[in-house]
Amino acid sequence: AGPGLWYEKAAPGDRRLGKVVTITKSKKFRDHHGQVLLEGQRLIKDALEAGAVLRTLFFSTVGHLKELPEAELKRANLVKVKFEDIKSWSDLVTPQGLIGIFSKPDHAKMSYPAAQLTSSLPLLLICDNIRDPGNLGTILRSAAGAGCEKVLLTKGCVDPWEPKVLRAGMGAHFRLPIIANLDWESVPSNLPAGIQVYVADNKDPGAQAETASVLRGTSGAGSAPGNPKRHVKSKPKAAPESEDEEGAAGLCVPELAAQYYYDNWTQTPVAVVIGGETHGLSPDALHLAASTGGKRLVIPVVPGVDSLNSAIAAGIVLFEGKRQLLQRHKQEDERQKFPIVG
Repeated sequence: AGPGLWYEKAAPGDRRLGKVVTITKSKKFRDHHGQVLLEGQRLIKDALEAGAVLRTLFFSTVGHLKELPEAELKRANLVKVKFEDIKSWSDLVTPQGLIGIFSKPDHAKMSYPAAQLTSSLPLLLICDNIRDPGNLGTILRSAAGAGCEKVLLTKGCVDPWEPKVLRAGMGAHFRLPIIANLDWESVPSNLPAGIQVYVADNKDPGAQAETASVLRGTSGAGSAPGNPKRHVKSKPKAAPESEDEEGAAGLCVPELAAQYYYDNWTQTPVAVVIGGETHGLSPDALHLAASTGGKRLVIPVVPGVDSLNSAIAAGIVLFEGKRQLLQRHKQEDERQKFPIVG
């Protein structure tokens, strides 16, 4: 395969590949053993370049190894198997003949691409009850493309290391920090000081059944509010201590002022909460937004059209946030170059 690069050739009847693939597709195994499965040349290369630790690499042709960093391959167990074996276990429509088993990456130890770091903006994303793997992967890809500083996933979101999330993410996992499985109580400690938290929502602030619908989890992310400029003042109150209290605590859910997503909302470091399509935004998300002076961001759609897919809504809101932040930076640079003399 290369100077000093040794590999093992799997014998007929070797069942290691099937066994490994089967168990690493289990979240329970991933959490207990701290291992994840990555498939395909680009994803494995992105992972290695970001500092992820490769344990075992199954490959069908030696040529695949030439595109990967040799120093990292030397530390791993390399096993050559038949392409038919990889194809039979692959999740890809067109298998590439590469399956890697990695130690579960730790965002604090990753080395993210320089281009990503230099393009990073004071824009964060919080995912709330995103349970569809394809949606979460697409959202992560959009977050990386928009230059988000980091992504927080609360408990209730699908595991970001699930194979379908990885496929849809297209390498986003190795371009920006993704902090998963957070309790809402620990979310603030993962946010910078002075941040404002906004929520992408389709709630009409004038609707009579607003609070009830929030608790039913019917909120989506993309309808026109009846009066987006209406400000409803409310004091954030303590979140219910248990699910049993949610009904009684329903009246304590704060009502937030709403505005269209294209109006200015990036005055400070900012975070956006995207809710899942089935369960919508949690009361905890609304409390967090209220406590930071945030609002609802509304994406207007034609009356009668259902709220937008959460991944589409995330893309729209994040790239608008990016546009606003870059515009503000441009204006600040111009003021410094051409100061106004009073």
